[in-house]
Amino acid sequence: MPEDRIRIHQVETLSDDWFLLKKTTFDYRRRDGSWQRQTRETYDRGNGATILLYNRAQRTVLLVRQFRFPTYGNGHDGFLIETTAGLLDHASPEERIKAEVEEETGYRVSEVRKVFEAFMSPGSVTERLYFFVGEYDAASRTGDGGGIEEEGEDIEVLELPMAEAMAMVADGRIADGKTIMLLQYAALHLLQG
Repeated sequence: MPEDRIRIHQVETLSDDWFLLKKTTFDYRRRDGSWQRQTRETYDRGNGATILLYNRAQRTVLLVRQFRFPTYGNGHDGFLIETTAGLLDHASPEERIKAEVEEETGYRVSEVRKVFEAFMSPGSVTERLYFFVGEYDAASRTGDGGGIEEEGEDIEVLELPMAEAMAMVADGRIADGKTIMLLQYAALHLLQG
């Protein structure tokens, strides 16, 4: 179906530094049958995965806090509280998220469960994000976490009661979309009440 509604005319690479930024000119056939010329810039950073680690018995979640420059440039202090996440880098979503958990939080999880996948900013970013949940406990801790310094990571690990994490969403202290989505999932399906 999309093939009969899209005709690509030109693709121009604007930047291939950090990730790939392209400008595409195409004709789009509208629902009324008319064709319209459009131009869009797309940012291709690859696909990623994220996970909410939770402890059912303690009713806690593990989150991370790290500096995110783009949010700083948009009037935020830049330090976001988030679920663990990372780009796939040619690994399966399950493999990559298990490695990210250990790098960022210092916990090792053997079982993860995919709950959904979503495009987080489909108007300009190509990334598809795979969302997981996994249980943790004190015995699954293998190190301090903190991320990989050579990759510019400086990550603080936070263990929070689920009720406090939800209050932080409500008052704006947690402002990251993927984290809000997974916390709401947990409130509905994992740690109700």
